[in-house]
Amino acid sequence: MRRIAVLDIGKTNAKLLVADLATGAEEVLARVPNAVVRSGAFPHHDMEMLWQFALSGLKLAAARGVDAVSITTHGAACVLIDADGGLALPMLDYEHDGPDSVAAGYDAVRPGFAETGSPRLPVGLNVGAQLFWLSRAFAADFSRARHVLMLAQYWSFRLSGVAASEATSLGCHTDLWNPWEGRLSSLVSRLGWEGLFPPVRKAAEVLGPILPEVAAATGLPVGTPVLCGIHDSNASLVPHLAKAPCGVISTGTWMIVMALGGRVVELDPARDVLVNVNALGQPVPTARFMGGREMEEVMGGRIVEPSEGDLLGVLERRVMAMPSLHPETGPFPGKRFGWIGGEPEGGARMAAASFYAALMGAECLDLAGAEGPLIVEGSFGGNAAFLRMLATATGRVVRGAGQGAGTGLGAALLAGPLAVEGPKGLEVEPESDPLWTGYVGAWREAVARW
Repeated sequence: MRRIAVLDIGKTNAKLLVADLATGAEEVLARVPNAVVRSGAFPHHDMEMLWQFALSGLKLAAARGVDAVSITTHGAACVLIDADGGLALPMLDYEHDGPDSVAAGYDAVRPGFAETGSPRLPVGLNVGAQLFWLSRAFAADFSRARHVLMLAQYWSFRLSGVAASEATSLGCHTDLWNPWEGRLSSLVSRLGWEGLFPPVRKAAEVLGPILPEVAAATGLPVGTPVLCGIHDSNASLVPHLAKAPCGVISTGTWMIVMALGGRVVELDPARDVLVNVNALGQPVPTARFMGGREMEEVMGGRIVEPSEGDLLGVLERRVMAMPSLHPETGPFPGKRFGWIGGEPEGGARMAAASFYAALMGAECLDLAGAEGPLIVEGSFGGNAAFLRMLATATGRVVRGAGQGAGTGLGAALLAGPLAVEGPKGLEVEPESDPLWTGYVGAWREAVARW
């Protein structure tokens, strides 16, 4: 297989791209906002809009010629389908607070961190909490569910007609998976949900060819294979599975920090640390915070390129952003965002925000026990200020894979290896200038007092 169409459904945007495994090149053919629908019983995602987007994107891909279809999606997301393959309930937006209304009941039945590697998270960030709330608030609709499909496997089901479960998605802080034993957690049997989960298949497995109606709508050949699919952060991890020890930072709405072959540390679920599962089914210590979302909010959506003067001004005046805009997540729970040294504007604001994201990322790396070189995938991979501060704060070489790298190529690599080594991207050494190292120490001291 050479040319792989990838359906990439992120929390903020959906993309359809084609990755060429002979060259490592990626081409984004279509993109659409993944807006939340606020009408109805609860906020939900517009699955029919996304389905039409997927078909139109695959039509563009078919015109270029593709050999397979792979899927990658954000986590904390599942879809309940009925016996006819339709939606038993809309797909809940995981930021809705409905599940919090039954938190006491859910806490009484959920397994502990030692079993699942899944911390107790707010709103619907634990998929088990989503299902618990839906089963009680919408019992009649829930009873019509034939399958619970994680989001990537919902789309592979729509394309192939084959229902499957998969470990990278089930292992994404759902409370539904035991990563140490590679099986569904005790929560599933305790609540009588075993029959709702179809057989577990590997992310790279071919579920089947595309359905005839998909072939007719897109122009893809009838026998085009559909891969099972993968959680997006773990897609970013696929190219690096053989490079341990290393730390991989997958960036988008979330900054997901994963330690491959790192040192053994006591994981602290109170600081948004958890255990992911990689494409090989292995547990991966992980820490995270809403890096992309916070950057966008700090900048008001106006991303600019800071000058060297902007960087130096922020360093000299020690203008610092303190955590965090989303205090319910990340390594410093409960702390509220604010500025030290004045609130900057323009390029200086971008510099300070990039430094903040890097220092938060360094904290996450330490919490996960990451060792070796650091690889940054996704939207922060081309941010030089971020990479320089991350290298300085960790004392390690940082490799920025570029803004286009990460989930798409990783999902495509499920179909086979790259024929050539991909572009190296930026490689950044730690700064030795006391302006930089002093900023790191001052930020850490300020956070401790904040």
